[in-house]
Amino acid sequence: MRYESPTTVEAAVTLLANEAGKAHILAGGTDLLVRLRSGFIEPDLIVDLKRIDALKSITMESDGLRVGAAVPSAMLNEHADAVAGWPGVCEAAILIGSTQVQGRATISGNLCNASPAADSVPAMVAARAIARISGPQGMRDVPVEEIATGPGKTSLAKGEFVDSILLPKRAPGTSDAYLRFIPRTEMDIAVVGVGICVTVDKTGTCTAARVALGAVAAKILVVEAAAQALIGTKGDEAALNALAAACSAAATPIDDKRGTVAFRKEIAGTLAKRAAKIALSRAEKNL
Repeated sequence: MRYESPTTVEAAVTLLANEAGKAHILAGGTDLLVRLRSGFIEPDLIVDLKRIDALKSITMESDGLRVGAAVPSAMLNEHADAVAGWPGVCEAAILIGSTQVQGRATISGNLCNASPAADSVPAMVAARAIARISGPQGMRDVPVEEIATGPGKTSLAKGEFVDSILLPKRAPGTSDAYLRFIPRTEMDIAVVGVGICVTVDKTGTCTAARVALGAVAAKILVVEAAAQALIGTKGDEAALNALAAACSAAATPIDDKRGTVAFRKEIAGTLAKRAAKIALSRAEKNL
């Protein structure tokens, strides 16, 4: 196994593109190192991104906040603009492992690990986050929900990697929230995760919404019917019940030792109602 730590994005792309064997990216390493030590993967090349300065920063741009691929979740949650503008994404990111893990784990790594139960991904999808991909053909921007294609699988081509995540600029009256259910009080994998982003007008009426579910399908689900249940309402009980029903109906989970199909479908609806209330309350404060 060869280890490389390039100092530019271009150098990282070249290393990945030219490797004839199996190449893996090291951002935080909280997933990669576990898989490596367990023998689950045997890479020929590991490319460490942490010496690329551009990928270690959080930058406010004209169209939103750009979070480099090597930015740990702890750093994201210490960034005032991130916490104020995208609280749901931040609260999801800070759920990735223990305090020690959060000092290394990244939302880009969480995304590219392609786990259906990833915490930060439903929140990013709800926020309409955009992944910037660098590769041999240059850069391209794609919605976060298009990265994972199934458990452990991504749409990235040879030589490509996610170099940053853009959290789009928020319109007035917009905010988000993320909730999950886990068997233990902390440091567990989500049985169900729900990310919701909403926009409200000055009357408190929801004018836009996006709902994403985690851990209830092979990849993150965007539930359009759930969003439509909120739009045009003030988040009254009837709207919330319709939202919950849409989420439960859309969920296609599996039975395992952490939860049954029936339980996960019910929890998806329950968490969606709770997350929607939080997001709507936050959105009204941002008018």
